[in-house]
Amino acid sequence: MSKALTKSQIAAAIAEKAEISKKQAVAILEIIAQLAYKNAKNSFTLPGLGKLVLVHRKARIGRNPATGETIQIKAKKVVKFRVAKAAKDAILG
Repeated sequence: MSKALTKSQIAAAIAEKAEISKKQAVAILEIIAQLAYKNAKNSFTLPGLGKLVLVHRKARIGRNPATGETIQIKAKKVVKFRVAKAAKDAILG
């Protein structure tokens, strides 16, 4: 398998396709990231890719894998990314 693209490689590809400077492409990526962080509480959708969603996990009983002892896991908030159907179809065929 090939390695994942770096931020610099993604910015270069965007700059080439959109015929803008690499500096502008990096700025666009940073703006999208800031928007995602700011709006993740209400869910943030990247059209064609998926959606960032804030999920509340209930408290539950778990098990320490090292000792086998049961432990109480507190309720918490987690961020999940739900992949869009269009992305699944494009990647998986």
